[in-house]
Amino acid sequence: MAARKRKRVAIVTGAVNGIGRGIAKRLAEDGWEVVAADLKPGRKSAGIHPLATDVRSEAAIKELVEGTRKSFGWIDAIVSNAGVSEFRSLAECTLEDWNRVIATNLTPAFLLAKEAEKDLKKSKGAMILVASTRAHMSEPDTHAYSATKGGLVALTHSLAISMGPEVRVNCISPGWIDVSGGKLSKEDHEQHPAGRVGRPEDIGAAVAFLLSEAGFITGAELVVDGGMTRKMIYR
Repeated sequence: MAARKRKRVAIVTGAVNGIGRGIAKRLAEDGWEVVAADLKPGRKSAGIHPLATDVRSEAAIKELVEGTRKSFGWIDAIVSNAGVSEFRSLAECTLEDWNRVIATNLTPAFLLAKEAEKDLKKSKGAMILVASTRAHMSEPDTHAYSATKGGLVALTHSLAISMGPEVRVNCISPGWIDVSGGKLSKEDHEQHPAGRVGRPEDIGAAVAFLLSEAGFITGAELVVDGGMTRKMIYR
C-alpha cells in the first residue's frame, strides 16, 4: 500500500477577517491545515485552527511557531498578513503611533522568519509577506503604513537570499480589496483596468499559486491590483 501523503501545514496571521480570512479559507479548501493566528481568533472549521496571537510580541510569535510544530510536526508555509492601517498627518502622527504600526505590520514578518527558519528549511517550504501597492504610491497621511509596506517588499528579497535555496520567500501587494462587503459604485469597479474591485479570494488565489505552483519564483513581488498601478491618471 502506498504511503499516505502528509498534509501541508501553514501559519496565517491576521486570519480572522478580510484578506487573511480569504487566504486561510483558500488554503483549507486546497487541503492545507491552517493555523489561523489573530488577536481574537474565529471559530474552528475544516482545516482551520484558530489561535489567539499578538504578533507584536516576540514571545507570542515563538509560542505560535512552537505550538504549530508540536501540534502538526512540521511547518510548510508562513503567510505574514497581520496589519493595521492608521492614517494621520505628520503633525498628528506621534512616535508612539509610528512604532505601533511598525511593530504590527513589519516586525512580525522578521520574527516569524527567525523563529521558523529551521522548520521551513527542513520542509523546503515558503513564506509570503502581504505588503500593499502603497509600497509604491501613496495618498496623503499614510506615512507609517506606507513605510511598513515598502519595508516588507525589501524584507522579502532579503529573506529570499538569506533563506534560499531551501526556502522561497515572496510578497503580494494587494490594491483595493473589498473587505467590508459594503456597496460599491459602478465607477469604483470601472476605474480598474480589470473591470472590478478586488476580493479577498483574489489574494487567496495568489497565495495558493505562490505556495504550490511557483517553484522557480523567489524574492519577487506579485502586485494584485486589477491593473491600477499601471494606469495613467491625469486631472
